[in-house]
Amino acid sequence: MSNTVSIDQMDSAIMDELTKYAGLAADDLKDAVKDTAKSVRKDIMDNAPVDTGKYKKSWSVKNVHEDAESIDLVVHSRNRYQIAHLLEHGHAKRGGGRVAARPHIAAAEERGNEKLVQTLEEKLKG
Repeated sequence: MSNTVSIDQMDSAIMDELTKYAGLAADDLKDAVKDTAKSVRKDIMDNAPVDTGKYKKSWSVKNVHEDAESIDLVVHSRNRYQIAHLLEHGHAKRGGGRVAARPHIAAAEERGNEKLVQTLEEKLKG
């Protein structure tokens, strides 16, 4: 599919094609970020410590901001956010001693970063 343009119109033709590509790349980026956020949420839920199960079920993905070029998503614990850092890093007991750390958030974040980079490379190459 080729278009014939004069030399005077070449700059606008190139800019039109670059604008189309940027729109497609932004859509691919948004899809990759949404998929990655969902997988990070699932990963945290799969590896979260379970006592009653309420903490494990409290994880969700929140859309903070979205416009034509970008998207900001946050994976967070809806109603058990107060204990997330205590479980992740451990804490002191009231009578002395410590509760062991149960890391489950940092590992999911690292795997999510790797997955996002891999997914973006695949989508933008193909």
